[in-house]
Amino acid sequence: MSLADAKTGDDRTRKPRADSLRNREQLLEAAKAAFTTIGAEAPLEEIARRAGLGIGTLYRHFPTRDALLAGVYRREVEQLANSAETLLAERPAGEALRAWLHLLVDYMATKRVIAPALQASPGEGQAAYASSGPAITGAMNRLAQAAIDSGDVRGDVGPDDLLRMLMGLSYGYDRPDWEPSARRLIDILMAGLKPQA
Repeated sequence: MSLADAKTGDDRTRKPRADSLRNREQLLEAAKAAFTTIGAEAPLEEIARRAGLGIGTLYRHFPTRDALLAGVYRREVEQLANSAETLLAERPAGEALRAWLHLLVDYMATKRVIAPALQASPGEGQAAYASSGPAITGAMNRLAQAAIDSGDVRGDVGPDDLLRMLMGLSYGYDRPDWEPSARRLIDILMAGLKPQA
């Protein structure tokens, strides 16, 4: 086999992988939208249709509904956790914290639909739900500490204080009127966290 043949063989093995990753992302995005609008019992055929893929492709990536729910939830947690560093690189620390809190509200709106099904699912669902806390708390602590260190947030507030405030923010997140209220509370929270002149 020549070097050219080996390269062609390598390219052939990479393309299905890229296609597979793209298909997986399409399925996760379509599932998130379907679960959010229809509920955790959204028909899997509908999710595959929304993704522009066949049901067989869905089952190759996610053999059960629980696996799909866990996949959507893990992706949401990963995106939320990873967004902390991106926001800190793009904005002042206080603005990054505010933006991240709004992303947290988006995450909780999805969680409202998915979490009950995950908690009821033995194995993969419960494991995905149980493992999310450290990633989210770690991102929040990083943002809070950066905002404190920069002077955007008053120095007598610590990451633990912010965590307690967010527990209050999350109260009633399963109610339909929660999201607009939570977004207003973020503005109130950020105003209260500013250093006193």
